[in-house]
Amino acid sequence: MTVNTHTTQKHIVVTADDKPLYLLLKRGVDIVGALIGIILLSLVFLATAILIKKEDSKGPILFKQIRVGKDGKKFYMYKFRSMVSDAEERLAELLQYNEIEGAMFKMKEDPRITKIGKFIRKTSIDELPQLWNVLRGDMSLVGPRPPLPREVREYTKYHKQRLIVTPGCTGLWQVSGRNNLGFDQMVELDLYYISNRSIMYDIKIIIKTITSIIKSNGAF
Repeated sequence: MTVNTHTTQKHIVVTADDKPLYLLLKRGVDIVGALIGIILLSLVFLATAILIKKEDSKGPILFKQIRVGKDGKKFYMYKFRSMVSDAEERLAELLQYNEIEGAMFKMKEDPRITKIGKFIRKTSIDELPQLWNVLRGDMSLVGPRPPLPREVREYTKYHKQRLIVTPGCTGLWQVSGRNNLGFDQMVELDLYYISNRSIMYDIKIIIKTITSIIKSNGAF
């Protein structure tokens, strides 16, 4: 799946409510897909929980974090905990080592990541609890990744266009290079997706995501 990421900020995106049939079908796919995923991966959920507790019995199994969703609405996004318990408190001292340009933080050798955390991040297992967010309607299977409030505070009006749709567990950014791409390229990919979204496009992205997870491409 190849997309030109060298668009300009004059790119016009469609509005969030101009595809009612698509949105209805998309919600149906989200509910069915999330339920199937939770059932089929139940043993993975259990094994991951046990390993997280075995390495750090004092910390929680799940990590919840406030994210910004559709139209700027905030919600708690869930992940399997892949970092030490005081990871959020230690973030400020690591911001200077950010390896992604723009309003995001990514660090390949992040010292806060636990041993099991490295594995579940590499395989994207840490993202599986977001299937619960999908059932709740906070997220969709496919869409722009939900940003942190501190990231949104740095957004321009152009960047905020990616918030006009429900955020997703995976999206065009993840299957087009993920951490090998900069923030501006991520935004351009998100806006391209919003302009061209369809059920078939979502299915292609889901299939591409599964392939990328198997190959463990670009995840850290």
